[in-house]
Amino acid sequence: MLRKIITFFCLTITSLSLAQVGGETTYRFLNLMSSPRQAALGGKVLTNVDYDVTQAIFNPATINVEMDNQLALNYTSYLGGISFGTAAYAYTIDRRTQTFHAGITYVNYGSFDGYDEAGNSTGSFTGNETALSFGYATQIDYSDFYFGGNIKLITSKLEQYNSIGAAVDLGIIYINEDLDFNAALVVRNLGSQITTYADLNERIPFEVAFGMSQRLENVPIRWHVTLENLQEWPISRPNPARAISDLSGNQSSEKVGFIGQVIRHTIVGAELFPDGGFNIRLGYNFRRGEELRIIDQRNFSGLSAGISIKMNKMRFSYTHAKFTSAANANFFGLQIDLQ
Repeated sequence: MLRKIITFFCLTITSLSLAQVGGETTYRFLNLMSSPRQAALGGKVLTNVDYDVTQAIFNPATINVEMDNQLALNYTSYLGGISFGTAAYAYTIDRRTQTFHAGITYVNYGSFDGYDEAGNSTGSFTGNETALSFGYATQIDYSDFYFGGNIKLITSKLEQYNSIGAAVDLGIIYINEDLDFNAALVVRNLGSQITTYADLNERIPFEVAFGMSQRLENVPIRWHVTLENLQEWPISRPNPARAISDLSGNQSSEKVGFIGQVIRHTIVGAELFPDGGFNIRLGYNFRRGEELRIIDQRNFSGLSAGISIKMNKMRFSYTHAKFTSAANANFFGLQIDLQ
């Protein structure tokens, strides 16, 4: 069974590993950070197998019995007046195998002033998108491997244009309880549009990601490393603002070497007191930090930090993520134990 699942993953990745990063696909909101915990640890974490019911939105293989009757509500005031949020809930029917998960992601782009080609006002309009997911995970033949999947229905409305899509997420995770080490591989957003905006079929943001994490033996810290967008190589594009001119006025574009490309796929994070009622989270997203870096100015792009506090049956989380000197984002989350 495990060999068949790994073979299926390899074939899926090989057949669909086309370049799909920012600006090249529709439904980009599917890759927004799903919770303050995710945001604090750099934006994408695939290996948390615990109470965090929102984790399953990114990796369905992490669905487990600790999520039973947990309800999570998350909200973010994002960049440019955009607001988005997520909600997640899990319920265990049978404590051995039957835990089911539901999640929703919603983004509101705000209000815009509309004009025709002659510059005449046509009134204001809005845009919003939603994804509803249902997930399940199971252990593979009593091994240390778990396999899970999400089915997602996607709706989008941008001015008078509408679109509906469908996708699946597939994840596999290895859990070594002796070393307290987890490793996961996820194929996300495998699907397509069902109805298009204006008779133009667009790709959705397919992604392959790999993650590892481990709780240190004698220190209350769990470290995380995630390699995102593995289907895209090279992931970096030359920045025209960083072109170099010689004395003759000849310009040479920015060059990013092999190590630089690898770094841009990497996200690192750490969680202090991960099992406690109070914890501190730190993360760094190398691609965000490099792409939003201002030459000759230190603005700490890519950094994120957050906290979590548990009070009785509620856990409050907050994260501040740095994008540029002029744009930051704050993430708020509340998880409630309904048992």
